Amino acid sequence: MNRRATLSLLVAWLLFWAMMVATAVQDFLRNDDGPLWQPILWETSSMAVATLLLALQRLGTRRHDGLLATPARWFARQALWLPVWWLLFTPLAFGIRHAVYAALGARYEHEPWGETFVYENIKISIFFAIFTLITFGILSFRAAEKANAQLRTAQLHQLTQQMQPHFLFNALNTISSLMHTDVERADATLVQLADVLRATLDVSGQQQAPLSTELRLLRGYARLMEERFIDRVRIEWDIDPSCGDCQVPVMSMQPLLENVFKHTVERRRAATEVTISARRVDDALLLAITDNAGTLTVRAGGPDTGLPVSHGVGTRNLRERLQALHGDRASLTLTQLEPAGVRAEMRLPCVS
Repeated sequence: MNRRATLSLLVAWLLFWAMMVATAVQDFLRNDDGPLWQPILWETSSMAVATLLLALQRLGTRRHDGLLATPARWFARQALWLPVWWLLFTPLAFGIRHAVYAALGARYEHEPWGETFVYENIKISIFFAIFTLITFGILSFRAAEKANAQLRTAQLHQLTQQMQPHFLFNALNTISSLMHTDVERADATLVQLADVLRATLDVSGQQQAPLSTELRLLRGYARLMEERFIDRVRIEWDIDPSCGDCQVPVMSMQPLLENVFKHTVERRRAATEVTISARRVDDALLLAITDNAGTLTVRAGGPDTGLPVSHGVGTRNLRERLQALHGDRASLTLTQLEPAGVRAEMRLPCVS
Protein backbone atom coordinates (compact mmCIF):
# COMPACT_ATOMS: atom_id res chain seq x y z
CA MET A 1 0.00 0.00 0.00
CA ASN A 2 1.47 3.39 -0.89
CA ARG A 3 1.58 6.48 1.33
CA ARG A 4 -1.68 7.96 0.10
CA ALA A 5 -3.62 4.78 0.76
CA THR A 6 -1.97 4.38 4.17
CA LEU A 7 -2.79 7.99 5.08
CA SER A 8 -6.42 7.51 3.99
CA LEU A 9 -6.77 4.46 6.21
CA LEU A 10 -5.12 6.25 9.13
CA VAL A 11 -7.44 9.25 8.87
CA ALA A 12 -10.51 7.01 8.65
CA TRP A 13 -9.30 5.02 11.64
CA LEU A 14 -8.68 8.10 13.82
CA LEU A 15 -12.01 9.67 12.89
CA PHE A 16 -13.81 6.45 13.76
CA TRP A 17 -12.25 6.23 17.22
CA ALA A 18 -12.74 9.96 17.85
CA MET A 19 -16.43 9.35 17.24
CA MET A 20 -16.39 6.34 19.57
CA VAL A 21 -14.73 8.36 22.37
CA ALA A 22 -17.18 11.24 21.96
CA THR A 23 -20.16 8.85 22.07
CA ALA A 24 -18.81 7.09 25.16
CA VAL A 25 -18.30 10.40 26.97
CA GLN A 26 -21.82 11.57 26.16
CA ASP A 27 -23.35 8.31 27.40
CA PHE A 28 -21.25 8.46 30.54
CA LEU A 29 -22.36 12.03 31.33
CA ARG A 30 -26.01 11.05 30.98
CA ASN A 31 -25.81 7.97 33.18
CA ASP A 32 -22.87 8.39 35.59
CA ASP A 33 -21.23 10.96 37.84
CA GLY A 34 -17.69 9.55 37.83
CA PRO A 35 -14.51 11.05 36.37
CA LEU A 36 -14.36 11.48 32.59
CA TRP A 37 -11.07 9.60 32.28
CA GLN A 38 -13.02 6.37 32.65
CA PRO A 39 -14.97 6.41 29.34
CA ILE A 40 -11.93 7.87 27.61
CA LEU A 41 -9.82 4.99 28.94
CA TRP A 42 -12.37 2.40 27.83
CA GLU A 43 -12.36 3.58 24.20
CA THR A 44 -8.67 4.46 23.92
CA SER A 45 -7.71 1.02 25.25
CA SER A 46 -9.96 -0.52 22.62
CA MET A 47 -8.39 1.73 19.99
CA ALA A 48 -4.84 0.81 21.03
CA VAL A 49 -5.51 -2.93 20.85
CA ALA A 50 -7.54 -2.67 17.64
CA THR A 51 -4.76 -0.61 16.04
CA LEU A 52 -2.20 -3.25 17.00
CA LEU A 53 -4.32 -6.09 15.64
CA LEU A 54 -5.17 -4.20 12.46
CA ALA A 55 -1.47 -3.52 11.85
CA LEU A 56 -0.65 -7.18 12.40
CA GLN A 57 -3.46 -8.19 10.05
CA ARG A 58 -2.19 -5.82 7.36
CA LEU A 59 1.37 -7.07 7.72
CA GLY A 60 0.20 -10.65 7.58
CA THR A 61 -2.06 -10.26 4.54
CA ARG A 62 -0.41 -7.64 2.32
CA ARG A 63 1.33 -10.40 0.38
CA HIS A 64 -2.14 -11.38 -0.82
CA ASP A 65 -2.87 -7.96 -2.41
CA GLY A 66 -2.53 -9.65 -5.79
CA LEU A 67 -5.84 -11.37 -5.04
CA LEU A 68 -7.81 -8.09 -5.15
CA ALA A 69 -8.98 -9.01 -8.65
CA THR A 70 -10.68 -12.05 -7.09
CA PRO A 71 -12.42 -10.53 -4.03
CA ALA A 72 -13.69 -13.84 -2.66
CA ARG A 73 -10.16 -15.16 -2.30
CA TRP A 74 -8.89 -11.87 -0.82
CA PHE A 75 -11.67 -11.74 1.78
CA ALA A 76 -11.07 -15.41 2.61
CA ARG A 77 -7.47 -14.55 3.56
CA GLN A 78 -8.69 -11.68 5.73
CA ALA A 79 -11.31 -13.84 7.45
CA LEU A 80 -8.55 -16.07 8.81
CA TRP A 81 -7.64 -13.19 11.11
CA LEU A 82 -11.06 -12.88 12.73
CA PRO A 83 -10.37 -15.67 15.30
CA VAL A 84 -7.16 -13.81 16.21
CA TRP A 85 -9.25 -10.75 17.04
CA TRP A 86 -11.67 -12.87 19.07
CA LEU A 87 -8.87 -14.43 21.10
CA LEU A 88 -6.76 -11.34 21.74
CA PHE A 89 -8.91 -8.23 21.68
CA THR A 90 -10.85 -8.64 24.92
CA PRO A 91 -7.97 -9.91 27.13
CA LEU A 92 -5.64 -7.15 25.93
CA ALA A 93 -8.13 -4.26 26.02
CA PHE A 94 -9.59 -5.22 29.39
CA GLY A 95 -6.12 -5.99 30.72
CA ILE A 96 -5.10 -2.37 29.98
CA ARG A 97 -8.20 -1.09 31.77
CA HIS A 98 -7.63 -3.27 34.83
CA ALA A 99 -3.98 -2.16 34.99
CA VAL A 100 -4.79 1.57 34.75
CA TYR A 101 -7.59 1.31 37.31
CA ALA A 102 -5.28 -0.56 39.70
CA ALA A 103 -2.54 2.04 39.23
CA LEU A 104 -5.04 4.74 40.19
CA GLY A 105 -6.22 2.81 43.27
CA ALA A 106 -9.57 1.85 41.76
CA ARG A 107 -11.19 -1.33 40.55
CA TYR A 108 -12.57 -1.88 37.09
CA GLU A 109 -15.98 -3.54 37.23
CA HIS A 110 -17.57 -5.30 34.25
CA GLU A 111 -19.88 -8.17 33.39
CA PRO A 112 -18.73 -11.77 34.00
CA TRP A 113 -15.97 -12.81 31.61
CA GLY A 114 -18.19 -15.15 29.60
CA GLU A 115 -20.74 -12.46 28.83
CA THR A 116 -17.97 -9.93 28.25
CA PHE A 117 -16.28 -12.14 25.68
CA VAL A 118 -19.51 -12.76 23.77
CA TYR A 119 -20.54 -9.08 23.75
CA GLU A 120 -17.09 -7.75 22.83
CA ASN A 121 -16.56 -10.36 20.10
CA ILE A 122 -19.88 -9.48 18.48
CA LYS A 123 -18.84 -5.82 18.48
CA ILE A 124 -15.36 -6.52 17.19
CA SER A 125 -16.75 -8.75 14.42
CA ILE A 126 -18.77 -5.80 13.13
CA PHE A 127 -15.76 -3.48 13.35
CA PHE A 128 -13.58 -6.08 11.65
CA ALA A 129 -16.03 -6.38 8.74
CA ILE A 130 -16.33 -2.60 8.32
CA PHE A 131 -12.62 -1.91 8.23
CA THR A 132 -11.85 -4.92 6.07
CA LEU A 133 -14.32 -3.55 3.52
CA ILE A 134 -12.74 -0.09 3.77
CA THR A 135 -9.28 -1.58 3.26
CA PHE A 136 -10.51 -3.50 0.23
CA GLY A 137 -12.02 -0.37 -1.30
CA ILE A 138 -8.89 1.72 -0.84
CA LEU A 139 -6.56 -1.00 -2.08
CA SER A 140 -8.75 -1.68 -5.10
CA PHE A 141 -8.89 2.01 -5.99
CA ARG A 142 -5.12 2.36 -5.73
CA ALA A 143 -4.55 -0.82 -7.73
CA ALA A 144 -6.80 0.51 -10.51
CA GLU A 145 -4.98 3.85 -10.47
CA LYS A 146 -1.61 2.11 -10.68
CA ALA A 147 -2.77 -0.13 -13.53
CA ASN A 148 -4.09 2.87 -15.48
CA ALA A 149 -0.86 4.78 -14.92
CA GLN A 150 1.22 1.82 -16.09
CA LEU A 151 -0.96 1.41 -19.16
CA ARG A 152 -0.72 5.09 -20.01
CA THR A 153 3.07 5.02 -19.58
CA ALA A 154 3.33 1.97 -21.83
CA GLN A 155 1.16 3.63 -24.48
CA LEU A 156 3.18 6.85 -24.34
CA HIS A 157 6.42 4.91 -24.60
CA GLN A 158 5.13 3.02 -27.62
CA LEU A 159 4.00 6.22 -29.33
CA THR A 160 7.33 7.94 -28.64
CA GLN A 161 9.25 4.96 -29.97
CA GLN A 162 7.15 5.04 -33.14
CA MET A 163 8.03 8.69 -33.71
CA GLN A 164 11.78 8.40 -33.19
CA PRO A 165 12.43 5.90 -36.03
CA HIS A 166 10.17 8.02 -38.23
CA PHE A 167 12.36 11.06 -37.55
CA LEU A 168 15.57 9.07 -38.16
CA PHE A 169 14.21 7.65 -41.42
CA ASN A 170 13.55 11.13 -42.79
CA ALA A 171 16.94 12.44 -41.64
CA LEU A 172 18.77 9.56 -43.34
CA ASN A 173 16.80 10.21 -46.52
CA THR A 174 18.07 13.78 -46.45
CA ILE A 175 21.67 12.63 -46.10
CA SER A 176 21.19 10.03 -48.84
CA SER A 177 19.95 12.62 -51.31
CA LEU A 178 22.91 14.91 -50.53
CA MET A 179 25.41 12.13 -51.09
CA HIS A 180 24.66 12.27 -54.83
CA THR A 181 25.20 16.02 -55.17
CA ASP A 182 27.53 17.32 -52.45
CA VAL A 183 29.60 14.92 -50.37
CA GLU A 184 30.93 17.64 -48.08
CA ARG A 185 27.45 18.88 -47.26
CA ALA A 186 26.32 15.28 -46.72
CA ASP A 187 29.22 14.79 -44.29
CA ALA A 188 28.36 18.01 -42.43
CA THR A 189 24.72 16.95 -42.30
CA LEU A 190 25.69 13.57 -40.92
CA VAL A 191 27.62 15.33 -38.14
CA GLN A 192 24.50 17.43 -37.49
CA LEU A 193 22.41 14.25 -37.27
CA ALA A 194 24.87 12.85 -34.74
CA ASP A 195 24.43 15.99 -32.63
CA VAL A 196 20.65 15.62 -32.77
CA LEU A 197 20.82 11.95 -31.79
CA ARG A 198 23.15 12.87 -28.94
CA ALA A 199 20.56 15.37 -27.76
CA THR A 200 17.90 12.66 -27.79
CA LEU A 201 19.95 10.74 -25.23
CA ASP A 202 19.24 13.54 -22.75
CA VAL A 203 15.54 12.76 -22.91
CA SER A 204 15.78 9.00 -23.41
CA GLY A 205 13.01 7.25 -21.50
CA GLN A 206 11.22 10.51 -20.69
CA GLN A 207 7.72 11.36 -21.85
CA GLN A 208 8.14 15.11 -21.30
CA ALA A 209 11.04 17.54 -21.28
CA PRO A 210 11.51 21.31 -20.88
CA LEU A 211 10.66 23.34 -23.95
CA SER A 212 14.31 24.46 -24.14
CA THR A 213 15.34 20.81 -24.65
CA GLU A 214 12.59 20.24 -27.20
CA LEU A 215 13.71 23.31 -29.14
CA ARG A 216 17.29 22.04 -29.14
CA LEU A 217 16.06 18.90 -30.90
CA LEU A 218 13.83 20.89 -33.23
CA ARG A 219 16.61 23.30 -34.25
CA GLY A 220 18.83 20.34 -35.07
CA TYR A 221 16.12 18.79 -37.23
CA ALA A 222 15.44 22.15 -38.90
CA ARG A 223 19.11 22.54 -39.82
CA LEU A 224 19.13 19.04 -41.31
CA MET A 225 16.13 19.84 -43.49
CA GLU A 226 17.47 23.28 -44.47
CA GLU A 227 20.55 21.51 -45.81
CA ARG A 228 18.37 19.30 -47.97
CA PHE A 229 16.10 22.07 -49.22
CA ILE A 230 18.65 24.85 -49.41
CA ASP A 231 17.21 28.10 -50.85
CA ARG A 232 13.70 26.59 -50.71
CA VAL A 233 12.83 27.28 -47.09
CA ARG A 234 13.35 30.12 -44.61
CA ILE A 235 12.67 29.47 -40.93
CA GLU A 236 12.09 32.21 -38.36
CA TRP A 237 12.07 31.55 -34.62
CA ASP A 238 9.80 33.58 -32.34
CA ILE A 239 10.37 32.08 -28.89
CA ASP A 240 9.40 33.71 -25.61
CA PRO A 241 12.35 33.01 -23.26
CA SER A 242 9.99 32.71 -20.29
CA CYS A 243 8.58 29.48 -21.76
CA GLY A 244 11.84 27.54 -21.58
CA ASP A 245 11.01 25.62 -18.39
CA CYS A 246 7.51 24.54 -19.44
CA GLN A 247 7.19 20.79 -19.91
CA VAL A 248 6.23 19.52 -23.37
CA PRO A 249 5.95 16.01 -24.83
CA VAL A 250 9.31 14.84 -26.14
CA MET A 251 9.63 15.28 -29.94
CA SER A 252 6.20 16.84 -30.17
CA MET A 253 7.07 19.76 -32.46
CA GLN A 254 9.24 17.78 -34.89
CA PRO A 255 6.34 15.95 -36.61
CA LEU A 256 4.57 19.29 -37.15
CA LEU A 257 7.64 20.80 -38.82
CA GLU A 258 8.13 17.57 -40.75
CA ASN A 259 4.62 17.96 -42.17
CA VAL A 260 5.57 21.37 -43.57
CA PHE A 261 8.53 19.90 -45.43
CA LYS A 262 6.63 16.81 -46.59
CA HIS A 263 3.40 18.46 -47.73
CA THR A 264 4.60 21.92 -48.77
CA VAL A 265 8.33 22.44 -49.21
CA GLU A 266 8.88 19.22 -51.21
CA ARG A 267 6.04 20.08 -53.60
CA ARG A 268 7.05 23.58 -54.65
CA ARG A 269 10.10 25.32 -56.08
CA ALA A 270 9.53 28.73 -54.56
CA ALA A 271 10.83 29.43 -51.07
CA THR A 272 8.47 28.58 -48.23
CA GLU A 273 8.52 30.80 -45.17
CA VAL A 274 8.04 29.02 -41.85
CA THR A 275 7.59 30.62 -38.43
CA ILE A 276 8.06 28.64 -35.23
CA SER A 277 6.69 30.37 -32.15
CA ALA A 278 6.22 29.72 -28.44
CA ARG A 279 4.43 31.99 -25.99
CA ARG A 280 2.51 31.87 -22.75
CA VAL A 281 -1.12 32.87 -22.34
CA ASP A 282 -2.00 32.83 -18.65
CA ASP A 283 -1.24 29.25 -17.53
CA ALA A 284 -1.19 27.84 -21.07
CA LEU A 285 1.71 27.32 -23.44
CA LEU A 286 1.00 27.95 -27.11
CA LEU A 287 3.35 26.34 -29.62
CA ALA A 288 2.78 27.05 -33.29
CA ILE A 289 4.40 26.21 -36.62
CA THR A 290 3.06 28.33 -39.48
CA ASP A 291 3.90 28.25 -43.17
CA ASN A 292 2.83 30.64 -45.93
CA ALA A 293 2.09 28.16 -48.72
CA GLY A 294 0.52 24.96 -47.44
CA THR A 295 -2.96 23.68 -48.17
CA LEU A 296 -4.91 21.78 -45.56
CA THR A 297 -6.98 18.84 -46.76
CA VAL A 298 -10.30 18.36 -45.00
CA ARG A 299 -12.59 15.37 -44.79
CA ALA A 300 -15.08 15.23 -47.63
CA GLY A 301 -17.81 13.17 -46.04
CA GLY A 302 -19.03 11.36 -42.95
CA PRO A 303 -19.47 12.62 -39.41
CA ASP A 304 -16.12 14.48 -39.50
CA THR A 305 -16.88 16.53 -42.62
CA GLY A 306 -14.85 19.72 -42.65
CA LEU A 307 -12.37 18.63 -39.99
CA PRO A 308 -8.63 18.55 -40.81
CA VAL A 309 -7.19 15.25 -41.94
CA SER A 310 -4.20 14.08 -39.92
CA HIS A 311 -1.00 14.33 -41.95
CA GLY A 312 0.25 10.91 -40.90
CA VAL A 313 1.54 8.79 -38.06
CA GLY A 314 3.45 11.66 -36.44
CA THR A 315 0.46 13.95 -36.05
CA ARG A 316 -1.88 11.12 -35.09
CA ASN A 317 0.51 9.86 -32.42
CA LEU A 318 1.00 13.38 -31.13
CA ARG A 319 -2.75 13.80 -30.62
CA GLU A 320 -2.87 10.52 -28.73
CA ARG A 321 0.07 11.51 -26.55
CA LEU A 322 -1.49 14.86 -25.70
CA GLN A 323 -4.73 13.12 -24.75
CA ALA A 324 -2.92 10.60 -22.56
CA LEU A 325 -0.79 13.23 -20.81
CA HIS A 326 -3.24 16.10 -20.35
CA GLY A 327 -6.72 15.03 -21.46
CA ASP A 328 -8.92 17.97 -22.41
CA ARG A 329 -6.37 20.48 -21.10
CA ALA A 330 -4.27 20.03 -24.23
CA SER A 331 -5.16 20.35 -27.90
CA LEU A 332 -3.69 20.27 -31.38
CA THR A 333 -5.38 22.26 -34.12
CA LEU A 334 -4.58 22.60 -37.82
CA THR A 335 -5.90 25.77 -39.45
CA GLN A 336 -6.02 26.79 -43.11
CA LEU A 337 -4.78 30.35 -43.61
CA GLU A 338 -5.78 32.79 -46.37
CA PRO A 339 -4.76 33.09 -49.12
CA ALA A 340 -2.42 30.15 -48.42
CA GLY A 341 -0.62 28.52 -45.55
CA VAL A 342 -1.29 26.21 -42.62
CA ARG A 343 -0.95 26.87 -38.91
CA ALA A 344 -0.42 23.93 -36.55
CA GLU A 345 -0.93 24.97 -32.93
CA MET A 346 -0.52 23.03 -29.70
CA ARG A 347 -2.02 24.33 -26.48
CA LEU A 348 -0.62 22.77 -23.31
CA PRO A 349 -0.80 23.50 -19.60
CA CYS A 350 2.47 25.25 -18.74
CA VAL A 351 3.95 23.17 -15.95
CA SER A 352 7.56 23.68 -14.96
